[in-house]
Amino acid sequence: MNMLAQPFEMSLPAISKHIRVLEKAELITRGKDAQFRPCKLNARPLEKVAHWADRYRPIWEARFDAMERVIEAMKDSKDD
Repeated sequence: MNMLAQPFEMSLPAISKHIRVLEKAELITRGKDAQFRPCKLNARPLEKVAHWADRYRPIWEARFDAMERVIEAMKDSKDD
């Protein structure tokens, strides 16, 4: 755990909590190797998220484009 915590400004209990959340979400698996508990990424659940997000991407892009046009129009009217 110390090796995981070193690059981050987080306590060991915070790292442990994050690891447990990732494990519960089945995004990682933990093994045993003497005193070490190596983690392995399981990206398969993320594929479902990516597929879901891809379905909505055209809607979000259209809304962001519309919002950008409104913001630009507001800027233009403010400059006048």
